[in-house]
Amino acid sequence: MVNRVAVTGAAAISSLGETWSDIKANLLSEKNRVRYMTEWDKYTELQTRLASPVDNFVMPPHYTLKKMRGMGRVAQFGVLATERALESAGLLQHPIITSGETGVAFGSATGSSAAAMEFFSMLENQSMQRMNGTTYLRMMSHTAAVNISVIFGTTGRMYTTTSACTAGSQGIGFAYEAIRNGQQTVMIAGGAEELCATQAGVFDTVYSASVKNATPDASPRPFDKERDGLVLGEGACTLILEEWEHARARGATILAEVVGFATNCDGAHLVKPEQKTMAQVIRGSLHSAQLNPEQIDYISGHGTATILGDIAESQATAEVMGSAIPFSTMKSYIGHSLGACGSIEAWLAIAMMRENWFAPTLNLDHLDERCGQLDYIRGGVRELQATYVMSNNFAFGGVNTSLIFKRV
Repeated sequence: MVNRVAVTGAAAISSLGETWSDIKANLLSEKNRVRYMTEWDKYTELQTRLASPVDNFVMPPHYTLKKMRGMGRVAQFGVLATERALESAGLLQHPIITSGETGVAFGSATGSSAAAMEFFSMLENQSMQRMNGTTYLRMMSHTAAVNISVIFGTTGRMYTTTSACTAGSQGIGFAYEAIRNGQQTVMIAGGAEELCATQAGVFDTVYSASVKNATPDASPRPFDKERDGLVLGEGACTLILEEWEHARARGATILAEVVGFATNCDGAHLVKPEQKTMAQVIRGSLHSAQLNPEQIDYISGHGTATILGDIAESQATAEVMGSAIPFSTMKSYIGHSLGACGSIEAWLAIAMMRENWFAPTLNLDHLDERCGQLDYIRGGVRELQATYVMSNNFAFGGVNTSLIFKRV
């Protein structure tokens, strides 16, 4: 028996805001949340100074120091987004959360950088003075997932996706498969990431970070011929996935239905994307959902604003989906939040679908002729009644994902 899968709760922490009303207002303003990072000026060799941080973030007072001792910033993002998502689903105090019928599928590219520095000090200075009993708990790549499990008491299965830019979307996809196949009734799914200058350094070294430092509002520029690289962001998003009949029986508000998921890998190059396998993963999600391309009403693209990434993604999308489906990317507003982007972008696609409008890609003034021919939304919000939306993500290492959600 194959189960239907409902989305019954969602919450995000991002530079656009922490509530849908704030996020919506900022999307409709059509201004990005990128700023010059004076905090990075001390790294004199770092070329980029642009990022989209979650400024002024604080945990609520009911999270005591004792509760948070094993949490770095990335885990705090994930835990708070999960609390709010469970609350929105009406499941925060529900006994199913601790019954073994609820699992976690949650990822990030890395753990907390501040905790990593405590370890690195041992290697650099031959001293363990900075290390303590929580150092590894804050640094480990699955810190967000396990802190979510401990805080909310889940005892079901756990998937800890650490697949860089597809961590959040794989989290949703694996959660979908667990419920669809009858292995869990509820899944906490998504991803989180905390911003760190070392991440900017990674992309600096491969000439993939934007250096339009004097004009933060002009970058990133996905698919635009004048793009010069990505801008990093941070945040978290949690979706609560639930077996359809269980959700209906308790009278839950169903935000959307998850109807398709596929993931694969390029198997070719560590950083150079492959159009062929990108196209295959898009076909795979259509096959999973038993849909034809023309049934998809909107596509949320990955849109890193890197030269090779934008070309490969847009050409693969056009190859499978044609040129008539409205397409935009949310990274033009909040930058690339790595492990969080797949879940944030999926939720924004669902939220916009529910309100019959989709935000344009910012800074897409002159399409790069090497990019695929798509119906790029630009120059204003597109009013559109959509039944199916697709959300695609592609990661370093050639990890690819495609999700499809249905309006209810």
